Amino acid sequence: MNPETIALITLSAEGEKLLVPLVAALPGARLYVHESIRSASTGEAPGPGAAKRFSRIADLTASLFPVCRGLVYAAPCGVVVRALAPLIRSKHEDPAVVVVDAGGRWAVSLLSGHEGGANSLAIGVANLLGAEPVITTTTEALKSVIVGVGCRRGTAAERIVAAVQKALADAGIVLEEVRLLASADVKAHEAGLRDAADVLGVPIRFIAAAEIRTCLRDFSHSDFVKEKVNLPAVAEPAALLAGRRTRLICRKKRINGITIALARESFSWSESAPEAP
Repeated sequence: MNPETIALITLSAEGEKLLVPLVAALPGARLYVHESIRSASTGEAPGPGAAKRFSRIADLTASLFPVCRGLVYAAPCGVVVRALAPLIRSKHEDPAVVVVDAGGRWAVSLLSGHEGGANSLAIGVANLLGAEPVITTTTEALKSVIVGVGCRRGTAAERIVAAVQKALADAGIVLEEVRLLASADVKAHEAGLRDAADVLGVPIRFIAAAEIRTCLRDFSHSDFVKEKVNLPAVAEPAALLAGRRTRLICRKKRINGITIALARESFSWSESAPEAP
């Protein structure tokens, strides 16, 4: 098997429905479903070229662990942990492991988060499923700034990078404080945005348009954005919705034709966190 393969593994019919769209969306992805599952699309067992069948998740994991760069499970975390336990060696050698719940609510970076790429894989899977990425790596979790970005179609990466850097400099924030870039899912295929995130070394989250339309948070609305992409705004709501306990610290500003907004998350133990009810 090609070491660039991402294995998508599930024990349930609900998990199969979640993972099937990822086969085409993630380069090198291959789907594995438990032999007890009937196909989500035909009601039959998946045929050759669709999904591979397995009987024991521990045996399948043992065969895939050394030859895949990533494993994405739609299965309970406890089941996955027990399958992984005998195989774990080092964060520098083990593949990235992400676990998704059967409801598609969470994409958990479980193993090899930073060094192995599970953090970025979790965010990528979350973007595709409309799920919430769960990252617990301390160096990443303690970053608290989210940069919302709105741009026209085809905007070059270097212009986005320059706009983000200027907005951060104007606010007295260093890049090392930034946890995420954020934009609307209608911008998910913008190469400039993705390339800018790579250049900055910051992952990017794409927020579902439906979440932005129903967001009740206080943000500036734009007739221009409404006309172009049928959204009330992009940069501010994306920055607010991409994190937890967020507040805007810099409302949207136009920098060389690109809209930037900055939000900061409050930690539950910090003085700025909201009081518990």
